[in-house]
Amino acid sequence: MRHGTKVAVVTGATGAIGKAIARQLAEQQDFEVIVACRDARKGQRAVAEIQKATSNPAVRCELVDVAHLEDIRAFARRLAGQPVDILINNAAVAPRRREETSEGIEVQFATNVLGYLWMIQQLSDNLRRVAPSRVVNVASYWAGGLVLADLQFQRRPYNNDAAYRQSKQADRMLTVALAERLASDGISVNACHSGDVNSTLSNSLGFGGSESPDRGARTPVWLATEDIGQRATGRYFEHEREVPCRFGRDRQAVEALYKICLTFC
Repeated sequence: MRHGTKVAVVTGATGAIGKAIARQLAEQQDFEVIVACRDARKGQRAVAEIQKATSNPAVRCELVDVAHLEDIRAFARRLAGQPVDILINNAAVAPRRREETSEGIEVQFATNVLGYLWMIQQLSDNLRRVAPSRVVNVASYWAGGLVLADLQFQRRPYNNDAAYRQSKQADRMLTVALAERLASDGISVNACHSGDVNSTLSNSLGFGGSESPDRGARTPVWLATEDIGQRATGRYFEHEREVPCRFGRDRQAVEALYKICLTFC
């Protein structure tokens, strides 16, 4: 029996922001937190740190590389039948040179975009089991430049900043597409900017960061735990406030992107 416990899955939970998100959720003792990551050593270390900081023993690590659909499918099989109240898609990369996964997909597109879609698809039964439930997609205000005809930088010269901005625009657009499709199941889907935090990711993009990981985690956690995250769906937020998203308003582009992404499923 669950006895009121809520289960949250946080991807990229060994990074600066992801770990802060997982810890802030674990501070609420009615949460079981699944630290989803691709490095077992970092994952176990993050679990130990979070358990020590929060005195919450219900924190565990699950290995999954969100750049690979089969890895996500295996993760979902391990969670089969388990309720998931909250999915926070946070994992992201920004390699300085163009890289491809073993399936031949450009790494930022695979991790930052398709990984979000795949996680939602594969955990949809878990989310439906305890609906109303919610998905929080960590996007960014640093977004734009999406080219539907060249999502993988096969025609354009690769630039990691341009690829990252495109991926975050795509996350905001897919949030709208998925919110509409999951609303009848009682699953809300919202996107947010997580703050300017000094992290491996921001350093790869040539930035530092003026905010602490805790500050960066605040808006994703707010959407995961406060009523607004269930009442609203298909919206975009910054600093705990809704912000109009011009990308989500372009319905033709939203649907076109969603259809393209489905070809990778």
